[in-house]
Amino acid sequence: MIPPKPLARPDRVSLRRYLQLFRADILSAQPARLYRAWMAEFRTPFFRSYMCNDPALVDLVLKERPGDFPKSDRIREGLKPLLGESVFITNGATWERQRRIIDPAFEGGRLRDTFPAMWDAGVAAVERLRGLADGQPIEIEAQTSHAAADVIFRTLFSIPIEHAVAGAVFSEFREHQRAQPIVNIGAILPLPRWFPRFHSRRTKATATRIRALIASLTTERAAAIAAGKAPDDLATKIMTTVDPVSGETFETAEMVDQVAIFFLAGHETSASALAWALYLLALYPEWQDRLAAEADEMIGPEIPYFSIVNKLRVARAVFREAMRLYPPVPMMVRESTCPETFRGRDIAPGAQIVISPWHLHRHERIWDRPDEFDPDRFDTENGRAGLRSAYIPFSVGQRVCPGSSFAMAEGPLLLALLLKAFRFERVEGRDPVPVAHLTVRAKDGIWLRLRPRG
Repeated sequence: MIPPKPLARPDRVSLRRYLQLFRADILSAQPARLYRAWMAEFRTPFFRSYMCNDPALVDLVLKERPGDFPKSDRIREGLKPLLGESVFITNGATWERQRRIIDPAFEGGRLRDTFPAMWDAGVAAVERLRGLADGQPIEIEAQTSHAAADVIFRTLFSIPIEHAVAGAVFSEFREHQRAQPIVNIGAILPLPRWFPRFHSRRTKATATRIRALIASLTTERAAAIAAGKAPDDLATKIMTTVDPVSGETFETAEMVDQVAIFFLAGHETSASALAWALYLLALYPEWQDRLAAEADEMIGPEIPYFSIVNKLRVARAVFREAMRLYPPVPMMVRESTCPETFRGRDIAPGAQIVISPWHLHRHERIWDRPDEFDPDRFDTENGRAGLRSAYIPFSVGQRVCPGSSFAMAEGPLLLALLLKAFRFERVEGRDPVPVAHLTVRAKDGIWLRLRPRG
């Protein structure tokens, strides 16, 4: 059985129809030809947009000349109420300063230090699910969201999801997602900066509440740092790191912006990838058995050494393949700043350059059997070539996600812990339909049955 994939739209539709489709789902708003095209042009009355699936162009935009292709302001329009001036949406000197402060927190040694908190979150997730492992259908995205949020709060602020503020942020963030903040008039029309963006009341209200909750955590942590009583976690590391160029640290208000994106990127994307991985394992029980056998062999009752992450090879391959088929961030938008020529086409300054992991990961000219689930593909020449040239779930180049190594430790570990405890079964007639707004999720959730393993 081929894993589910959204239906493509007709090749030609009106702008009005395209906007209707885009609001409903970014993925099904695109035509099928993009799975074979090296490049495609989209014209609107307001701007030109070019999707680049040619690996050479992807490298040019993301790796070779990223300064000439900054993040598009159109993306920040919908996210600004929540993210402010976070590292996800800034450019230039501001972004460079932010990364100099953030990156040291995610270096290899620090990742080793966060591993016990990841383990504790995984064990807690197993315990929460025990009461649901009775063979009745459950919506698994809600459970993976809970687990991923727990990882973020334990590693960032040394508090579990049961903490009152952590639980409130988690609840408000789910409400913020339902407000569809990425769909905003400023992302479509070339509005001047002074023109109102007309964010919905729901978007603004949830963003305000989330930021107030995060501000309470960061203010409390700043006081603990000043008193010499702060735990040695990611928040403390980031808030005490001095920019080697400016000599500055993040102020509390700046830290709120960064925590917001850590929660969005670190929680939302991990939850998406983990949920799709569990569905794929239910769809392919032979892979589920292989992963469970590996977990039984590698994982005991005690917290293992961090080195176990590299030993969970089946879990890692499954998680990697899940992110190939269902990349959490389906599209990245950059903007050209000078005249360019791409594959014989003239690209004007201000044009939108779209890099789509969704289409790149399923490209028919790059991958063998691109729509099939096969974690073993990465041991083949085709799979290794695809990894080098067309696999970018965390982006690449200077703007690669700083938490990519974090995610590649968290995902396989949580999979191993869950598969050691439970068997996941598909619910007939309720296969998920992928849709994308902020991340790739399922239209009506991902429903699975859980049963305890003997």
